[in-house]
Amino acid sequence: MGGMFLLLAYLACGLVASDALFRKRSGLIRVWLGLTGGLLMMMWFPVLFAFAMTFCVAAQWLGLGLAALVAGVCFWSRRHLRRADGPFCGNMPAWLPIVLVVPLTALSGYLQFTHILRDVDGALHVGQSTYGDLCLHLGIATSLQNASFPPDYSILKGTLLGYPFLADSMVTSMLLFGADLAQSYVVTGTLMMALVYLGYVVLAWELTCRPLAVVLAFILMFINGGLGFLYMLDGVMKDSTALEQVFTGFYQAPTNMPELNLRWVNVICDMMIPQRTLLGGWTQLLPTLYLLSVGIREKRGETFVILGIWAGALPMLHTHSFLALGMLSAGAMGYQALRAPVKERKPLMIHFLIYGIIAVGLALPQLMTWTFPQTIGGGSLALRFNWVNNQGNGQLIDEYFWFWIKNVGLVYILIVPAVLSAKKGGLCRTLAAGALVIYVIAEFIQFQPNEYDNNKLFYVAFMAVLPAVGLYLAELWDKLRGVRGRALLAACFMLASTLSGALTIGREIVSDYQLFSASEVEAAAFISENTLEKSMFLTGQQHNNAVAALTGRYILCGTGSYLYFHGVDYAQQQADAGKLYQNPAENLDLLEQYGIDYVYISSQERRDFAVDEAFFASYGELVYENFEVRIYAVSETAKAWHENAA
Repeated sequence: MGGMFLLLAYLACGLVASDALFRKRSGLIRVWLGLTGGLLMMMWFPVLFAFAMTFCVAAQWLGLGLAALVAGVCFWSRRHLRRADGPFCGNMPAWLPIVLVVPLTALSGYLQFTHILRDVDGALHVGQSTYGDLCLHLGIATSLQNASFPPDYSILKGTLLGYPFLADSMVTSMLLFGADLAQSYVVTGTLMMALVYLGYVVLAWELTCRPLAVVLAFILMFINGGLGFLYMLDGVMKDSTALEQVFTGFYQAPTNMPELNLRWVNVICDMMIPQRTLLGGWTQLLPTLYLLSVGIREKRGETFVILGIWAGALPMLHTHSFLALGMLSAGAMGYQALRAPVKERKPLMIHFLIYGIIAVGLALPQLMTWTFPQTIGGGSLALRFNWVNNQGNGQLIDEYFWFWIKNVGLVYILIVPAVLSAKKGGLCRTLAAGALVIYVIAEFIQFQPNEYDNNKLFYVAFMAVLPAVGLYLAELWDKLRGVRGRALLAACFMLASTLSGALTIGREIVSDYQLFSASEVEAAAFISENTLEKSMFLTGQQHNNAVAALTGRYILCGTGSYLYFHGVDYAQQQADAGKLYQNPAENLDLLEQYGIDYVYISSQERRDFAVDEAFFASYGELVYENFEVRIYAVSETAKAWHENAA
């Protein structure tokens, strides 16, 4: 309960601060910005104190105290202002957020529950999309407990954790107050998904002020998928079991088939559910897009100041969101410099300058400490044209436009006419100009070792232009009034635009995979309760590493599936782990060099290495054993610990 109390306390602080700062906005917007702001404070404030005292319980209390102080100052300074009159949702129809947000939030809550450490007879199960990514986030959350800052990778001790970790450290805060690991992820994940849905409704309404446009943009954003269903139907015609494979095969859904060059995945299933960092980033990105839009429309300096602070907090939450926001803001500023009325240009450019100075000033220490050393130092930046459609030798797999059409779907064809039909100088065109900057840069520059990750930039561009597409489709619907077959045409378009996404969501709903066996869970519980918090373990390099994910203990070397794509050099530790398992007698110096306290041997280590268990049985002390797992204490510190505990 302590962890949930902490979460609720931060949310309450956010609501108080938002109610003061945004008193002229509708109640719905104040609540949305308050909840997202509360989460942002929960992610950042304890970290500020962790540099002086580790990420401990005291840092959490001080962080919460700072949040209460911020809320109090905001309330006191704005107490004389009256709240906005009118309906809770302002000029937005109340049914709009209810009809759109509630169903997808219920779906998301179910997927969070089934996809994050669901207990099945003592084993822990997940869904298809979380089978690969979840363990990284679990390991970060569990290892940050009482960690010194800036922290190291728990899966490669001595290497700075340059991966954005704030969406996971929020869970760490809850763990320090006694919360359950799975429950903390499910509750915060569901909340963030709800805020993303609500935020997109608010943004789309701000840009269009038309319910049908908001509905269309929302559906095209979250039930997204390209023309992969056509390939699926072709497969069904040849093999009647192909449809069954969509729901039972591993990544056979029509939005993610690399062998067919289908990579524009459904954002709910393959982005928001498994990619915790992206989810946290989008939760905070949408308020910045809203504030940017409102700031351009209202031209109030205060809005740009708040925007600068909010944007400056993004890098270690989700660097791609920060980068995309910067690109989009640059494009929006350039467009407004050309299109805004002459008398408004200078003050608007000054507001943009203030926003940029604040955002860069807050972001630069994060980038210098964490991002640049890992991205630039790791050699991640590279020139690469046309995202994953490039084979790496300059040859495209599919023809350029066909690649994007088959991946994004029919909506891709409508983006340009939709933007051109939008009001000149309006917000839709302004954000579209920013989206174009993102699109062009991401089409030519690869920012990480995994070229696939540029989709985290493309999706922000997609997010920004869809309200214009929704408005275009709504206006087209009006123009076709009285034309026979209008409803059928619209239904065919929406079916073609959402069928791949709907099938993918259906597949994710029924997916079920065991991540950790009951024996591994029992062993992890023993480690958590009976070893020192910063002990070092020798384990295998499997991605579903129970020691790293469930206990937060350091391991000699984690999986290359994480480390390689983070631009981290782990070759020496990987090689040394193999030597220690297979020839420990000849490599005893490595045990001391790396400070290894325990050797963990499960069925996975026995599968991957010719483990010399006889040596460890004679050299170390067997401190735990079950059906599948044995744990040997091999350092004097570890042996003495267990002797004293006995």
